[in-house]
Amino acid sequence: MQTNFTLAQLADPEIQASEGILRSCVHCGFCTATCPTYVLLGDELDSPRGRIYLIKDMLENNRPAGAQVAKHIDRCLSCLACMTTCPSGVHYMHLIDSARKRVEDTFHRPLLDRFLRAVLALVLPSPNLFRLALVGAQFMKPFAPLVRKWLGGAVGAMLTLAPSAIHPPSPFDRPQTFPTAGRMRARMALMTGCAQQVLSPSINEATVRLLTRQGVEVLIAKGAGCCGSLQHHMGKGSPSLSAARANIDAWYSEAVSGGLDAVVINASGCGTTVKDYGWMLREDPAYATKAAHISSITRDITEVIKELGLGEPLVEPGRAVTYHSACSMQHGQQITTLPQALLRSAGFIVSDVPEGHLCCGSAGTYNILQSGISEHLKERKLANIRSTRPEIIAAGNIGCIVQLATASDVPVVHTVELLDWATGGPMPEALVSHRDPRSR
Repeated sequence: MQTNFTLAQLADPEIQASEGILRSCVHCGFCTATCPTYVLLGDELDSPRGRIYLIKDMLENNRPAGAQVAKHIDRCLSCLACMTTCPSGVHYMHLIDSARKRVEDTFHRPLLDRFLRAVLALVLPSPNLFRLALVGAQFMKPFAPLVRKWLGGAVGAMLTLAPSAIHPPSPFDRPQTFPTAGRMRARMALMTGCAQQVLSPSINEATVRLLTRQGVEVLIAKGAGCCGSLQHHMGKGSPSLSAARANIDAWYSEAVSGGLDAVVINASGCGTTVKDYGWMLREDPAYATKAAHISSITRDITEVIKELGLGEPLVEPGRAVTYHSACSMQHGQQITTLPQALLRSAGFIVSDVPEGHLCCGSAGTYNILQSGISEHLKERKLANIRSTRPEIIAAGNIGCIVQLATASDVPVVHTVELLDWATGGPMPEALVSHRDPRSR
């Protein structure tokens, strides 16, 4: 794609990076076939190619984002299916992230929209505030349809997504070190995350058990917290980079003092962001080197288990599991077949999802801020999942798990919970609570 930026514009590192990405696009349109919003809406401007044209026009003319640009940028799920499809290697993720920041900085949103985004950016990254908000949601949940009618789909969506029960804080999520069950093979930091430890603390607990069983000393580093992705994908650059720096400080100091073989992440959305810290902080002289190092040692839990070996399963579940690959896993991190292979080695009968490349509609805060599109994508995803006749649905990202569980009559669990169960851990809570005779 030909671009027409001035030398003065290209002196800005963000513009320079975006210009390089724009020039790599050859207008082929392959991305439109795998873009969920284009497949659903059929609007060229709701395709990666259309958004690229909007971004190019906005940046070249150095104009603030208008309502049309904001609408179509907001509708992007950041699922990155276009990057998997693109034959030219267009790094759409970095381009759309930069565009989101420009929209956030230059577009004047309606008051309610600004307020809602500010609340989400404040509450979701904080486990304490999020847990408190969920307590309030319990009282409002019975009135969700009325709330949706009077306050809009976003607020109603929040109530729909809120769990019916709130877990107490898990002792596993406090700063500490978990010793290995046998000979120590590695020392790794586990990212406990933010929303996940509130919505499903059993995921981190299963991860710790699985790792220590395989000879890993697991560290929960003091000072580490939210990865910053929720704020990052809302265009809020400053708080997202502050979260990244806090994590880097926590993990890098441990890497220097005691050695760190990996930073382990069990939420693929977070993993995609942490693996990108090197890019996000490339212009920060105090953090560029440290950020690049942390990104280089970050691994999804399935990558770590592949390296360590799962070991012989202690039970033979023989359950039919349909594996839903989160977009951040298959497109963001290019981990496409490994989770299924691990589940099969653990004794499960694994199926993939038809149209598995299309997003389920979760996408961070997308199922709140774009609830209408999100609902259509969720219904499409669940219809495809049901066609495989699963007993269990597995996924590697908390957002997908919550999204699917709101409308699924089949239990939805994290991959690591199934691997932990098969190798000596407890049956996943979702299976225990599901009314299946074999789960009792």
